[in-house]
Amino acid sequence: MEYKNENMGSILVVDDESSLRETFEFFLTREGYQPVISAASFTEATEVLSTNQVDLIISDIVLEGTSGIDLLKYARKNGIDCPFIVITGYPDVDTAAEALRFGAFDYIVKPVDKNSLLRSVRLALRQRKLEQQRLQAEEERERYRIFLDTVFKSATDAIIIVDDSLNILKLNAAAQHLFGDLLPGLEQGANLQTQTEMSSTELSSLRSDLLRVLQTGEEVTEHRFECKTTGHETKILSICTSPIKVDNDSKNGAVIIIRDMSVEIERKGSKRSSFHRFIGSSSAMQTVYTMIENVGRVETTVLITGESGTGKELAAEALHHESPRSKKPLVKVDCTAIPENLLESELFGHKKGSFTGADKDRKGLILQADGGTLFLDEIGEITAMTQLRLLRFLQERTFYPVGSDTPIVVNTRVITATNVDLKEKVEQGTFREDLYFRLKVIDIILPPLRDREDDVLQLAHYFAGKFSEAMKKPIHGFSDNALAMLASYHWPGNVRELEHLVERAVVLCQGVTITMKDLPQELRTSSGSDNGDEEINTESDSLVSEETELPLPIAKSEDQLTAQILHTLSKCGGNKAKAARLLGIDRSTLYRKIKEHNIDLSVIALE
Repeated sequence: MEYKNENMGSILVVDDESSLRETFEFFLTREGYQPVISAASFTEATEVLSTNQVDLIISDIVLEGTSGIDLLKYARKNGIDCPFIVITGYPDVDTAAEALRFGAFDYIVKPVDKNSLLRSVRLALRQRKLEQQRLQAEEERERYRIFLDTVFKSATDAIIIVDDSLNILKLNAAAQHLFGDLLPGLEQGANLQTQTEMSSTELSSLRSDLLRVLQTGEEVTEHRFECKTTGHETKILSICTSPIKVDNDSKNGAVIIIRDMSVEIERKGSKRSSFHRFIGSSSAMQTVYTMIENVGRVETTVLITGESGTGKELAAEALHHESPRSKKPLVKVDCTAIPENLLESELFGHKKGSFTGADKDRKGLILQADGGTLFLDEIGEITAMTQLRLLRFLQERTFYPVGSDTPIVVNTRVITATNVDLKEKVEQGTFREDLYFRLKVIDIILPPLRDREDDVLQLAHYFAGKFSEAMKKPIHGFSDNALAMLASYHWPGNVRELEHLVERAVVLCQGVTITMKDLPQELRTSSGSDNGDEEINTESDSLVSEETELPLPIAKSEDQLTAQILHTLSKCGGNKAKAARLLGIDRSTLYRKIKEHNIDLSVIALE
């Protein structure tokens, strides 16, 4: 059917006369509106509204024991702001005025003309659509404002915004720190014209650039000058000044961005090879280290993304330790390791007797992280109900334990991580869009190991030293051939794969140097270094103990894969996270395979 109206939406029709309800439903359905839901009483209508989201309510003014005005009041009291059309057989000025006072969109008198009804419905839904678009635009602007404010506060460059009279409208912490001993009176509301230090020889360049921008409206891209602090320390400052305009004819002020180049020189001279538990000196990781430093200082919710094995948990730990909450607890939750029916109770806690098996009150993980940080790994796998409860918690910073009607207020920072594309899951309808934007105020993207070529050998040597010490084996390094193989491999499993591979090599190594024979067959095949010693490596592979949790080869057929999954889960006592590691696949892939092949987990004795 080709819909005649572009403003389609769900409609609730409330009337105690079945013939009128059926007539309205017939008219509206033929016009393409769907679904059209009917209710014969106030009670039925409230039940529908408690379980369904509607875009329009059409109600008779007279309902058994109550009225359409009562239903309108109920809707507004419960935050249901959709348009409301009142139908009456006894027109009355006071009743019409009361309906409009409580927000009714229209007031239609019986007998209802079909065209009048459809016109009113069309206009109401059009207004509904415009209002929703306005709210979405406001939410988007608010998210953008929060993002800019976070960037402004956490930026390491000094930022000062002034009006055309040189009054300071805003400045960030970096500006206050930089000019703490140069311009002691520098603060929001101060006027740069009254700063006598601005007339000094050292800071005159800054002042002249600012006046030039305000007078000409032209940007000064970069100007470097030297100045001395009160402690006689020389600073090299780079200044960029840009005009702020509302329109082409109005000069409203300027923004000044100042970078302390002496700090930049120090940073370049001391490139970091590690950061907290991260190992690596590549340019990609330098960016990650700086990002974590800046974001760690603020209280913003962070989403960490990256392929499996890139170190998302390490990033969460680093963010926590860089934050003012570092002395408080960091609570980690693997959302895929906890059964779906227990995750809500684990996060929010529960009261005794709230469900079968709840024999005592339980303090949830969110409450355990009060004052500190809650890290939710694999956030893309949580259920729709848990998504809704998490969204409400992030919005209100309060939650209700399962089975409790008393809210609990906590001060917990939330950091989440995922190796899946949450935006794609939003488009598929499996992840809430509003929660996605709540989580992604700032995102930290961890690079895959194949984009960190400079780090592969550094990580290999680090892991070799770590495992040789743990196993008390005197291994002093790798042969040049083995290092060449490691450098040329594409590392689909990232750092975790490299770590397991080096652990395997330390186990198999018979001397003091790890050689090509101690590395897996796939490395020699991919690097073109296969010397026909497959038989030797097959024998060596049998020496690897189950406890090392190294990746197992994946079966070639789906039937073999199903059998292998069941076998591995059985060996792991039903622990899906451990089974995924042994199979050499992501946990999300394991969950998907279990669903695709309807694998019966009841045959496994779960721990």
